[in-house]
Amino acid sequence: MEFRVENAPSRFTLVTHVVRSGDGQGRVNLEIAKEAIRNGVRMTIVASDVAPEIAGDDLVTWARVPTKGIPTALLREIVFSIRSARLLSRIRSGPLLSNGCITSAPADVNACHFVHASWLASPVHTSRLSGGVRSRYQRLYSTLNARWEKTAYRAAKVVVAVSGQVKRELLALGIDPARIRTIHNGVDAIEFSPGAPDRKRFRLPEDGPMALFAGDIRSPRKNLDTVLRALALVPRLHLAVAGDLAGSPYPAMASDLGISDRIHFLGRVREMPSLMRSCDIFAFPSRYEACSLVMLEAMAAGLPVVTSRKTGGAELVPEDGGYLLDDPDDVAGLAGILEAVEGDPEGLRARSGRAREQALSLRWETMGGRYLELLGGVPLQT
Repeated sequence: MEFRVENAPSRFTLVTHVVRSGDGQGRVNLEIAKEAIRNGVRMTIVASDVAPEIAGDDLVTWARVPTKGIPTALLREIVFSIRSARLLSRIRSGPLLSNGCITSAPADVNACHFVHASWLASPVHTSRLSGGVRSRYQRLYSTLNARWEKTAYRAAKVVVAVSGQVKRELLALGIDPARIRTIHNGVDAIEFSPGAPDRKRFRLPEDGPMALFAGDIRSPRKNLDTVLRALALVPRLHLAVAGDLAGSPYPAMASDLGISDRIHFLGRVREMPSLMRSCDIFAFPSRYEACSLVMLEAMAAGLPVVTSRKTGGAELVPEDGGYLLDDPDDVAGLAGILEAVEGDPEGLRARSGRAREQALSLRWETMGGRYLELLGGVPLQT
């Protein structure tokens, strides 16, 4: 499907760390750039990494900001902010689209994909659950980013919230509601679509109900611990876990709960669409989220999603196409949902179809078009 944008700008500038898949914010930027190319819009991209599929396009000018070899994410981001601002003072053309506080140059449109002030206030922020140098670094990192983000959002002409939750968090920061627009993230509904399961590929049991968890399994933010505790109360249900196992405490937790035989840790999974087709439900009660791409991908693959009402993007989960918890740490509530799913295959299939239907309204082309329309009408910084 080709989405033509009537009020797109003739050109614009994008400043961000990366423009590529494999990174949530980077994937959003990639899809905006691809939609701009489809509409004949010229772009100047100020970034450290740009996907080859667009870097060589005639409509794209890439101004590279090198940060490789700089130790720690905090120092890399400081260097990027300084270098990108210098570049933008010389080559900025048309409206400027930025992401958070990645540059000190004021943006016309600033897209908010994460609110560090909200994450810092979370009871499961990394600095509250561990000690030592790492804990102090994480607190410093979040504190500085929270301060810089507030300045960046106040300086922008328009701030894009990627979910209703993010909009509420921006309002709590004192951002003028008249300057906030909500544009949800998108999904590739062709790549992620229902189809035949292939559990054998992932060495999963071929019979019986299978839930899926995917995300960072090295920290408590994604909330795998609550999922595991709930699984201990649903004796027939198996769980596939996709995520980097290095440093993860959850295999040991599964062993302590006596459910290791039903928890299948797969490590990093490249064939995520196939894995999703091989499962029955997506358990994702994240404790903090802006608007998770993997949740939208699960819906596109026809998986009903279990998440929390407090999670960014929860407003996209239809009541008849998923399940919403009032509290992400409600073990009994999550177990009750999973147990009901196990005994109601017909109801699960109905929710699967509704989840897929909702995902079809969230295509990348639609999202990219909305950004272009916004860039085409925003008053420029002077």
